[in-house]
Amino acid sequence: MAGGQELSRIAQAVDLHHNRGEPEAARLLFAQIWDEIGGERGDPLHVSVLAHAMADVQDNPQQELLWDLRALAAADRLTDARLSEAGVAMSVAALYPSLHLTLCACYRKLGDPGRAREHLELARAGIGELGDDDYGRLIKEGLRQEEDFA
Repeated sequence: MAGGQELSRIAQAVDLHHNRGEPEAARLLFAQIWDEIGGERGDPLHVSVLAHAMADVQDNPQQELLWDLRALAAADRLTDARLSEAGVAMSVAALYPSLHLTLCACYRKLGDPGRAREHLELARAGIGELGDDDYGRLIKEGLRQEEDFA
């Protein structure tokens, strides 16, 4: 159950949003994939990746938060073995800084500075799990930007 097809389709939806500027089309594709993978009961890898990306295309911060919380809950069920099986060259621990940064931003937007700081600290605590690659640098830069708001 490597899940390459599902991850490829999720990547297509991400491309619709980030590279083609079509968030509504991305939302529709994410929703279709969400149903196909079984929603929150699906493979934690698919659920976490999809929910994390679906949060980015939400116009409503409360909906964004809901999707980011789903992504975090799914990551809690994910294993390093499952990531490796899917060809993802990182540990589950390396996913948490990004997940917590997005939750920090959501809580900040929703006017909850206490929870925003809590997730900022959790992101900061996991930053050592990141590699010195494009992903790691992106998340570290995001952490610096969120710290400016704190």
